Amino acid sequence: MQRLKILNSHFITHNVKRFVLEKPPGFEYAPGQSARISINKKGWERKIRPFTFTSLQHWDYLEFIIKIYEDHKGVTSQLGKLTKGDELIIHDVYGTIQYKGPGIFIAGGTGITPFIAIFRALFESGNLRNLALLYSNKTTDDIILHDELTKMLGPAYKNVFTQEGVIGFRERRIDRKFLIETIGDFSSRFYVCGPKNFTEEICDALVSLGADPEFLII
Repeated sequence: MQRLKILNSHFITHNVKRFVLEKPPGFEYAPGQSARISINKKGWERKIRPFTFTSLQHWDYLEFIIKIYEDHKGVTSQLGKLTKGDELIIHDVYGTIQYKGPGIFIAGGTGITPFIAIFRALFESGNLRNLALLYSNKTTDDIILHDELTKMLGPAYKNVFTQEGVIGFRERRIDRKFLIETIGDFSSRFYVCGPKNFTEEICDALVSLGADPEFLII
């Protein structure tokens, strides 16, 4: 368990906040891993939630990108009020999504966060090849790190919007029909992350279309 100061925090979309924390000496984690975190304030120390690292191991700070749910009055609402100098408690680090080779990444909303560190690591090492990203959000205002994803992935990065008609984009959901039209070949490896229903629906659709369940990383 480590108490870490917030070095910087700011909103990067209307409801998603970036936190930069001090990094303890010898602190180790891998792209796709998460930490169990609470807030070092009275009454909040034991309210622990999982968040994914978006920074890389060799950086000299830790970064988390977190969606703030103001209406829930819970941990993320409280995180939304924190500023430089406040402290978070990191309880432990655990494995979530691990990169196992090229494939198609499918993300819903903040489900993009474990993929960010993976893409950053591959981009830095020059290995960001044979990958594609399908990223679903309600509107353009909800996209996290659009410019960086565009820079890293180029034309292999596609946005899908569920509530907004935007010129050049298609207003629709990532569903079975969309997967058939967009992918075609289901022998690939698939990485899926997002809300529970989103992940379950997509995985069911992928398997029904011939994807190998052992090639699904969720």
